[in-house]
This record gives sequence, structure tokens and C-alpha cells, in this order.
Amino acid sequence: MALRIHNTLTGTADELVPGGARRERIEDYPPVTIYSCGPTVYGYAHIGNFRTFIFNDFLRRYLKFRGYRIDHAMNITDVDDKTIAGATEEGITLAEYTGRYTAIFLEDLKTLNIEPVEHMPKATESIEAMIDIIQRLREKGIVYNKEGSLYFSIARFENYGKLSRLDTREIKTGLRYDTDSYEKDDVRDFALWKVEKEGETSWETPFGRGRPGWHIECSAMIRRIFGTTIDIHTGGVDLIFPHHENEIAQSEAAYGEQFVRHWIHVEHLLVNGSKMSKSLGNFYTLRDLLEKGYSPRSIRYLLISAHYRKQLNFTLEGIGQADQALERIDNLIVRLNDIRKDGRPGPNLQKMVDSLLLGFAEAVDDDLNISKGLGVFFEFIHALNTLISNDRLNRPDADLAMEALVKIDAVLGVIFFKTTAKSDIDPAWVDSMIAERIAARKDRNFKRADEIRTILTEKGIILEDTKEGTRWKTKG
Repeated sequence: MALRIHNTLTGTADELVPGGARRERIEDYPPVTIYSCGPTVYGYAHIGNFRTFIFNDFLRRYLKFRGYRIDHAMNITDVDDKTIAGATEEGITLAEYTGRYTAIFLEDLKTLNIEPVEHMPKATESIEAMIDIIQRLREKGIVYNKEGSLYFSIARFENYGKLSRLDTREIKTGLRYDTDSYEKDDVRDFALWKVEKEGETSWETPFGRGRPGWHIECSAMIRRIFGTTIDIHTGGVDLIFPHHENEIAQSEAAYGEQFVRHWIHVEHLLVNGSKMSKSLGNFYTLRDLLEKGYSPRSIRYLLISAHYRKQLNFTLEGIGQADQALERIDNLIVRLNDIRKDGRPGPNLQKMVDSLLLGFAEAVDDDLNISKGLGVFFEFIHALNTLISNDRLNRPDADLAMEALVKIDAVLGVIFFKTTAKSDIDPAWVDSMIAERIAARKDRNFKRADEIRTILTEKGIILEDTKEGTRWKTKG
């Protein structure tokens, strides 16, 4: 099976070929080099941002599931117009301001069970790499100086527009697509280096004191970490133009080699059918949702469950549907853990597990189709529940099934999701409430029994009535 992923650069689903040369076995490939556009740390990341960040996590997890090695970087943009404005408004240093929001972002990643990447560079750590790119571009006559700031002239780069498929004639003069408030020869050009302004953080360079433009930062961090062409660059569709187009232009013009082999872009997230807007009341950060009592596990599941190239309509009702899907998984785990019958693993279950892993891989190999992959997974859950109900599984079978869940969760990151949110729950209190509920039902006091279930549910405790008795677990 070949893993094929839609490549924005070619417009087709291309086979992933790490290093650019095909090998016979996956283990013979060099590590897959990935760069993901990270946050600009001037505030709390919103739920639309986290759709992309969770996709990045899913991508790296799935590549490892398929046997590839990974070398993954995600940047922290800690100098730009917004971060400087925020630090100035609060009267603190840029490092203090961005350090606060970087720490918040890292905590949010951990909350959503997003794996740490191998590199997390900050833009301010790559000034020398930015200088190198700009000097190379100046030597090639692609840069001009306007009132002390340096600009990239897109008219002097022949292949500009190949990612977004925009001819330079289509990029109309007067269309303001770059937020730079600096004078330019052509509004289509973009700033590489901005002249120092009073009170701003700045650096001394061979071309004067100032600070970087936004687009040069990612190119510099990629070059500093990887040194050459990378395999994959990810980001939201809103970054295709102009940000990623500008990255390609400055990098390929400077170094004369392909910048990125495979571009992957994640579609927009809508909230209640509309673009997120504070004025519409549908703008959510992760912390907004957590304060409303929603589970990070369910939020992760909802954000990971839709195909990355389809718009996802995020709703609070959708989180509830994610809860239900996760409850199916949790209930299966409870049933598997309850199996005590001895015996040897049966051949049928091994075939089911093999079919699950093969079917899941075949589905996701097709442009990372996680929706289809989840369909294969829930068919496996249904089949397992049928076997359990018919008393056709023994303990070794159950262990084999659990091993399969662990392998799938290496990709999903939701099955054995750990949270400390319910650590204050006293198991003895829960057991006493369950005992009271059982007594109430025996006395036909169903109102009180329902009240107890409601009390437990509000505490994040799920009850399951079985023929062996009532079991309980906490929601993720």
C-alpha cells in the first residue's frame, strides 16, 4: 500500500516519498521532515487553530503507525505587529508578553493530548538565518530598499504564484494582502526586513537595525533546522496565499532548490455554520469550552473525526455526539476487562484484528481519510460486542483486542486519554450513591434513583447497568 496525500502544489494526491527518492521498504527511508505553522503568541489560540494543530498531531501519529520515522518542527511566532502591539500596550517586554502566551499554548497542547514535536523554534532565535536569506536575495537583485525597509519584488521571481495558482497579473495592484504598513514600490511586494521604529524590539544587521517581516521567519526557521528541502509543510488553507506563497518565493530564490515537496492544508472550521466571530457569539478558545464543562477528550475527538480537506461545522451538539462515540469505546473496554474465562486465543479474533489494522490503514492511506478509518474501527467495536454478548471471548482474546485498541489509539489519541479533571472524585462516595440508587429502585422510588443518576452525571460519572450489576466510570 502506498500512502497518498493531496498536495496543494500539484493539485493531486501524491505518494509520500521521504527524501525524494523511493525505497523498497518504509524503514529504509530517512525521517519524514515536517514543518507546521504554529501560533502567533499574542493571545489564546481559538478552536479553529486547534483543528489544524490536532491535524498536525494526527498526521505525525499516523506516519509513525505506518512505520515512518519523524522529524517535526512547529514554530512559535514571537515577533510581529500583533505581539509588539500587545507588549507595548501592557508596558512589558516582548519576551515577557510572548512567554506568557507560549506557556498557555503549550499547556493547551498537553490538555488536548497533542504530542510534543522534535523542534519548537521561536522566530527570535533565527535572526541569523533570516539575515542569510536576505543577503542571498540582495545579491541576486530581488530585494529593494524603501526608506530603510527591505522588500521582495515578486516581479523578479518568475515562479511566483505556483502554490496558489495565481498569475502575478491576477494579483491586482491595490489589493492589500500583506498587512505591512510600510511604503513599497508595488503593493503586491512583501517586507523581508522592517526598519526600526521607536520603542520596538530590534536587531542589528548588515542592512541596518530593525526586525523581520512575518513571512521570512518560517523560511529561516526551516533552513536553520533542516538545512535543505523538506518533505511536508502543513498549515490552514488561509495561509496558502500570501504566506506560504511568499515562503516559497524567498526560499527558492535564495537557495536555488525546491523548498517543500508536499504541501498539506487544512480546511476552515465553522462554528454553528458561520465563520467564527466575537460579534456572533460563536468565538471559542479551548479554555472557553473547558469552562463550560466540555471534555478535552471529546473536543479532540470531534476535531480529529472529519476529513482535513472538508470544512468542519463545530457545534456544542457535536461535542455531545463525540461523547456518545467515546462512550461506545469506553463501554467496550469495561466489557473486555470483565472477561475472565480461560482458554487460548481464537483464530477468528486474530483475523478480526488483522482486518481492523489493514482496513484502517487502507482507509487512511487514501488522503488521510480518518472518517473512513473510524468507520472501520467502529465496525470492529460492533463485532466485538456481538462476540462478548454471545460469550464467545476468553481472557486471551480480550487481551488481543485491547492490544488492537492501543495500536489504533496511537493514531487517535482519544481511547486511553488521561485527564486529572476528575481526580477529586471519591470512589467510596460513588459506591455509596450507587448502593442508594439500587435500594431506591428496589423500593420503586424511581424519582430518587433518577436524581442520583443525574447527580453522578453532573460530576462526570457514567453508570452502566449490566446483568452483573452497576458499573461506573468517569468521562474523559
